[in-house]
Amino acid sequence: METWSPASWRAKPALQQPRYGDERQLAQVLERLGRMPPLVAVGEIERLKVELSQAARGERFVLQGGDCAERFDDCTSDSVQRKLKILLQMSLVLTYGARKPVTRIGRLAGQFAKPRSQDTEVVNGVSLPVFRGDNVNALEATAAGRAPDPLRLERGYFISASTLNYVRALVSGGFASLQAAEAWQLDFMPSTSAYQGYRDLAHRIRDAIDYLASLGGQAEVWRKVDFYTSHEGLVLPGEEALTRIDPERRTPYNLSCHFLWLGERTRALDGAHVEYFRGLRNPIGIKLGPKAQGDEVLALLDRLDPEREPGRITLITRMGHQGIAEALPRLIRSVKGAGRTVVWSCDPMHGNTVTVQGKKTRDFLQITSELEQAFAIHRAEGSVLGGVHFELTGDNVTECVGGAEGLGPLDLARSYETGCDPRLNYTQSLEMAFAMTRLL
Repeated sequence: METWSPASWRAKPALQQPRYGDERQLAQVLERLGRMPPLVAVGEIERLKVELSQAARGERFVLQGGDCAERFDDCTSDSVQRKLKILLQMSLVLTYGARKPVTRIGRLAGQFAKPRSQDTEVVNGVSLPVFRGDNVNALEATAAGRAPDPLRLERGYFISASTLNYVRALVSGGFASLQAAEAWQLDFMPSTSAYQGYRDLAHRIRDAIDYLASLGGQAEVWRKVDFYTSHEGLVLPGEEALTRIDPERRTPYNLSCHFLWLGERTRALDGAHVEYFRGLRNPIGIKLGPKAQGDEVLALLDRLDPEREPGRITLITRMGHQGIAEALPRLIRSVKGAGRTVVWSCDPMHGNTVTVQGKKTRDFLQITSELEQAFAIHRAEGSVLGGVHFELTGDNVTECVGGAEGLGPLDLARSYETGCDPRLNYTQSLEMAFAMTRLL
């Protein structure tokens, strides 16, 4: 295979890249980013790979979730706390119910860019570049706002650093303690069956912890949790700038996050994104839609994981509730037939997006249906579903219909805040955790 470098992707076709008007300014920004401290540590990345290898064997479960596209303005203490709270609550429910450890990976501290199906859109009769995330341009529908700005890459780095710093402080300072489970409250928690179920579960967990503590158990084990970050590795100049060669291992890592994934639109075998990803030592995910074929998936595995490293590859299927029954079994058979061991994860969000009253939404029942089918198919094929991948938020939004709150199409306008795709709100996310516990 040809020689790899962090910049070798530049010789390949690069899709979904912004067209910057000032190349000189872009070069200056990338040079500054290349001198910035890493956001994560190599040891953390290697620890995550060990946990992912356990998930591939069915010994652990992976919960990955967060915003569709983070917004710079959402980098506030309250917003970060709410995102962390819902992921911790969901993982607590899964750990207790499934009786296995849960790895928490947030779409957090760097998920500032999104692939789009079109380069432009018409707003009030004017054709404008499409919004590609705060790392690229502004949601504001003006010619100036939609122009790709390289300074946004730099701002994204500092916001990611601030977010990570706060998350680490919360996690190490006892915010994530199992003993504080009952205090993980949000100011809008409704009195739904899902919430009451969580409260009952939290009481049972607290009783168990108190009992173990009375026997001299190690409280430190309960006080801290590991939390990892992830984003789609989309804007390649920025990813290249945050790539480092580890001096001890002499291997390259992307140190902007722990886990990167390739999207459905950027996983072309001869494309720039696959070229960049193949040289990294981070664990990586590959999104697979209903049209994915076994031979192309095996070719990607050969290119991205020639050494068959445990924990290296996570295949994230996003088939839709109507397409998963036909598409998923053939992929599982292809991967198993090649003797490959991967982490299988289900993204039940992206394949179930519809437009209602001019707004994109997702139906809770369809999301649940795809998830239920994924568990059943993996069991039938002698495989293991090792994780899930959700777009969710700890905020009380009304972007997805259905769930215990009974949200309908008329509720969408009440609190529709996403800049891109619809997310499960707090109650829907917690309800989904209880559903997964039953499936596990």
